[in-house]
Amino acid sequence: MNHKVLSLGLALTLSLSLAACGGDTSSNGDASSNGSNASTSGSQQTASFTTVEEGKLIMSTNAQFPPYELVADGAGFEGTGFEGIDVEIAWAIAEKLGLELVIDDMEFDSALMAGQENRSDSVLAGLSYNEERDEVMDFTSKYATGVQVVIVKEGSDVTLDNLGEKMIGTQRGTTGYLYASDTPENGGYGEDHVSAYDNGATAVQALVNDQIDAVIIDQAPAEEYVAANPGLTILPGAWVEEDYCIAVDEGNTALLDAVQGALDELTANGTVDQIIAKYINAEG
Repeated sequence: MNHKVLSLGLALTLSLSLAACGGDTSSNGDASSNGSNASTSGSQQTASFTTVEEGKLIMSTNAQFPPYELVADGAGFEGTGFEGIDVEIAWAIAEKLGLELVIDDMEFDSALMAGQENRSDSVLAGLSYNEERDEVMDFTSKYATGVQVVIVKEGSDVTLDNLGEKMIGTQRGTTGYLYASDTPENGGYGEDHVSAYDNGATAVQALVNDQIDAVIIDQAPAEEYVAANPGLTILPGAWVEEDYCIAVDEGNTALLDAVQGALDELTANGTVDQIIAKYINAEG
C-alpha cells in the first residue's frame, strides 16, 4: 500500500469535510426540554440554551489521551481530578457560560454516544471532525490540529509505505481506526489488518507484547507513550492531519452557538494557545 496515495486520499477527504467543520447547525429536531435554560451575553444579543443538568456543563471524554485529557495523580486542574488541554479549555468555556464543569470519563465510543444521546452537553476527547460524525452531532470550529503518527518498535521493518502489510492497533471508534480499517479501495488497509482497543494505552501495550506491529494514534499522546515505554519509536512523517473540534448533541443549535462563542473569545484573547503551549512544547 503506497502511503503517499493514502495520504493524498485522506487529505482530499479531510479538505472537503473540514471546510464545514462547524457542522450543520440547522435543527433537525427540538433540543431536549429537560435540564436548564442558561443564557450567555454576546456583543449584540443574549441567547438561551439547554444543558442536561441545571447550572452544569457536562463534558464526556476518555481520560487516557495525554496531554489532552488524563486522570490526575492528585486533585487535578481546579479540583476536577483530571488535567489536560481539553479539560482546561472546557473549564474556561464553562466559566464564560456561567456553568460548573462536570467531567464524565468513559470509553471513547461511550463518550461519543453520551453526546449523541444528550447525556452529556459536550464531547472533548481529542475529537476530530468527519462527515460521518457530523450526521449525528454538531461541531464547533477547530481549536487544535491533530497529527496522527505511527508507533513501532525500534529496529522494526515497518514503514509508512508497507503499513498495509502489517497488523495495526488503534483505539476503538477513532478516525485512525475508521480510516485504517476501511477497504484498500477507499485508502484503508482492511479490517483484517487492524485490531481495535479500548484506549491508546492498551494498544501500545499490545505493541510492547508483540501482539501487533504498529499503533496509529495522535502525535501528542504518541510522544507520551513512547517516552514511557523504552524501545518504542515514532516513524518519521505524519500518517494524516486532522482538526480537533468540540461536539454537541445534533440539533442543540443554541448550545452550539454558546460554546462556539465562548471558544471564539478564548481563541481571540490567546487563552487557547496558552493552554496548548502549557502541555505541548512548541518545538516538539
